[in-house]
Amino acid sequence: MVSSRKQMTSEKIIDAAIELFSRNGYEGVTTEEIAAEAGFSEKTLFRHFKSKQNLLEQAIDRYHYADEMRAIFDNKLSWNLEEDLSLISENYHRIMYRNRKMLQIIMKVGKNLPGLHQYAHRHPQALQEYLTDYFAEMKRQQKLFAADEEKIAIMFLYMNFGLAQGRMNESPAFSDNEFKEILKESVALFTRGLTP
Repeated sequence: MVSSRKQMTSEKIIDAAIELFSRNGYEGVTTEEIAAEAGFSEKTLFRHFKSKQNLLEQAIDRYHYADEMRAIFDNKLSWNLEEDLSLISENYHRIMYRNRKMLQIIMKVGKNLPGLHQYAHRHPQALQEYLTDYFAEMKRQQKLFAADEEKIAIMFLYMNFGLAQGRMNESPAFSDNEFKEILKESVALFTRGLTP
C-alpha cells in the first residue's frame, strides 16, 4: 500500500513537471511550482526526486520506449521483413507521439544540462542494438542482402525519427491518414531495398 501510494505521488509529480516544462521550459519552472501543480509540498518532491534534474531523468525513464520496444523484439516478430518493420515502426511512432511533450523537452533542455542528452540517448541506443541484432539474424536466414546490419539499423532509425519529428511539429503533411500512408510506403521502400 505504501509503495503504491509512493508510486502515485511520483507519477503525479512527473506529470505536473512535464506539463510545466513543456509550457514554460525547464529553466522557467521551479520545484515549488511543480509540487504545487501536483498538489504536494516541495519537501515531498525532494523526498521522491532529490533534485529537479533527477526528476527530469526519471520522467525520461518513465516515458521513453526501450522496454516497450524490447517486448516487441522478444515476443512479436514474424521474421517477415516488411511485417516486422511495419510493426516496429507503428509501435515506435505510437510511443513517440504519446511521449511528444517529453521528447520536445529533452530536445530543448539537452543542450543546457550536462549529461542529459547522453542519459536520454540510452533509449535510442537500445533500439539501435535490437534492430542491429534483428538485421543480423535476418541476414543469417538469407532474408536480407549482405549489408552492414548496424548501418541498416541506423538508417531505419533516422528514417523513423525524421517522420516522428514532422508529426510532433504538426506539419500539415502529417494528418493521421497521410501519416499512415507515408509510413507504409517508407517501410515498403526500405524492405525492397534490403530484400534479395
